[in-house]
Amino acid sequence: MAKPVLSDPITLRLPVDLLQEIEAIAAASDRTRSWVMVRAMRYYLLNEGAEILEIAQGLQDVRDGKVYDLDVVLRELDRLAEDDAA
Repeated sequence: MAKPVLSDPITLRLPVDLLQEIEAIAAASDRTRSWVMVRAMRYYLLNEGAEILEIAQGLQDVRDGKVYDLDVVLRELDRLAEDDAA
């Protein structure tokens, strides 16, 4: 398996209790602190981070006028439902 391309080292200050938890997890899983922190960051980016980016994109779409009037959408759904019933 190819090694991932890594960035330059960064400095990060953590609350002591959080670092203790990271070290405990690293020791229990026989992994490095970096491995645990990268894994935690990836999980965050896939979940909460992705949600933040989706919201930011939605707000940008509104600013760009990429929106639909709710009343127009509801009328179209009613029309489609009537067509399906016929």
